[in-house]
Amino acid sequence: MLFKTGLNRGSVLLGGFFILALWQNLNGDDSAARSFLFYGVIAFFLGLTSVIYQIHDWRFSKQILAHYGAMHATVLPTVLLSGFYPLNSLQDLLHVYIQFSMTGLLLFTTTFSLSKFLRNRKPIKTD
Repeated sequence: MLFKTGLNRGSVLLGGFFILALWQNLNGDDSAARSFLFYGVIAFFLGLTSVIYQIHDWRFSKQILAHYGAMHATVLPTVLLSGFYPLNSLQDLLHVYIQFSMTGLLLFTTTFSLSKFLRNRKPIKTD
């Protein structure tokens, strides 16, 4: 059930980026179309793996580690294959990895803080 939910989330995101890629391709911008396809694949993996946080039998730390591992197995290779970053040396690869990890940490912290804020927000009573 969770896999199907993740697959649906990812597919919707991929579909949106596919439409943008198609639009760019029809307008003659092949470079932008290619970028949108890679963004779509990344968004697909993010949507697919988002359900990890809905596995209530797992501790939160296990969910975080599973998601971080899934990002390494899916998003990181996609970023490396995309051509978004030069990869001419080990230093380039290390730079991309550090950016990948820092971006993941920033996004995790932001979404965690936002969800915690929304969860703890008390409804306003109107009389």
